[in-house]
Amino acid sequence: MDNSLAIRAAWLSYIGGCTQSDIAKQLGISSPKAHRLINQVQKAGLVHVFIDDVPHECLALEDEIQSRFGLTSCSVAPYLQNDTVQNSLELFNSVGAAAGRWLYSLLKNETPSIIGVGKGRSVAAMTGNIPKLDFPALKIVAVSGSLTRKLSANPFDIVHNLAERTQADGYFLPVPYIARNPEERNLLQQQPSVDEILNLGRKADTYIIGIGAIDRDSEQAHIRQMKMVDDEEWYELLRKNVVCDIMGEFLSIDGKAVDSYVNNLSLGLKLADIKGSRVMAVVGGHQKSAAVLAALRTGVITDLVVCEKVAAGLVNLLAKQVA
Repeated sequence: MDNSLAIRAAWLSYIGGCTQSDIAKQLGISSPKAHRLINQVQKAGLVHVFIDDVPHECLALEDEIQSRFGLTSCSVAPYLQNDTVQNSLELFNSVGAAAGRWLYSLLKNETPSIIGVGKGRSVAAMTGNIPKLDFPALKIVAVSGSLTRKLSANPFDIVHNLAERTQADGYFLPVPYIARNPEERNLLQQQPSVDEILNLGRKADTYIIGIGAIDRDSEQAHIRQMKMVDDEEWYELLRKNVVCDIMGEFLSIDGKAVDSYVNNLSLGLKLADIKGSRVMAVVGGHQKSAAVLAALRTGVITDLVVCEKVAAGLVNLLAKQVA
């Protein structure tokens, strides 16, 4: 069989929720062939809770990114193109499934005692893609402020869902992701309850975080949509050529934090707190290639789960810089 095409068809079916007719149209094949390809993947034993393979195009991207940045692992989730779900959380299904597979393997093989989690729609998508497990000794700890206006990317909601799935204890930071001013940030971060959670987060074996994009050509940045920064702060970030938001730190394309007022306002752990630990970044959506490049250049990320479209854009960026 055409193994790569069959695996892509399986991802579209089981993760993307596409019908055989949709799959046939997107892959340029007949509906009967789509049906045969999916059956072949089932018979090959590749479909369990997860799909245990990716198309060869994704494997090539994984090898390129992993070797370029010296990552412990890189997983590229197939792009499940479906024009009907633009700007929907369904855009994150594929990367959520791949991240769920990564976390399931980690829990089964390495049994960490503390996992620190950040925010983001990609991280949130992961929580619905792991089976029910029993790890009562595990602690799930938010490492970024847990109070945001929308639960879809809220660290509180992510911690709650992960703890429920794994029977673990959950701990969240009862503070905003970004404070209104430095005085508020200092006051909140000095609270004993907040300090206790931060100290617990610093002891984590593994961190799972998201990466946000700051795109001057789009108003779709999540921190902008959720009003975590005001207009003045947003335009200052653009003037400073910020491309990435990672754990409340705003970076330029070279992976350095910019000199910005907003960079003094985040509540939670900093990149310096987690550097040297195992750090898995989960990245879905669109227009995040520059953000991922900046985040990788910090040297903090050890493992990456990224959607195919962002991975291809990242490799293209790297090629342009070499040319």
